[in-house]
Amino acid sequence: MSQRKHNSRRILKQIARKRTFFISILAAIVLPSLIAALFSVQIVFGTTIRVSTDQIPTEFYSQYGLGLIAAGLAVAGSCLGAGIAIYGAASAGAAAIAERPETSVWVLILAGLGEGVAIYGLIIAILILGKLPAV
Repeated sequence: MSQRKHNSRRILKQIARKRTFFISILAAIVLPSLIAALFSVQIVFGTTIRVSTDQIPTEFYSQYGLGLIAAGLAVAGSCLGAGIAIYGAASAGAAAIAERPETSVWVLILAGLGEGVAIYGLIIAILILGKLPAV
């Protein structure tokens, strides 16, 4: 009977670990990405609503909206990828630093490479926005 209790406790501990892991991923990656996507959508719709007919010719309307959506997707996608990269680098780096403290510089370098992905997405978004007609 005690072996059965031990197995059930072990299973409950595994479920609890998976739940905390899921909640941490949700809080670290998914929620900020959703917030950034909602802000991007709000900016796109707010900007396209404010565009008046005398500022931009009608043939640019679809291109303007698609350009704004493309810029928002570039930033949102790159930030999502950077979040996943930093999560992997930070979790593996914490374990590496715990075993060998001299690896801390390499962990910072790998985390910085992950953050570079977000900067590339921002640069692409700026290039896309630079090609749009002035409002």
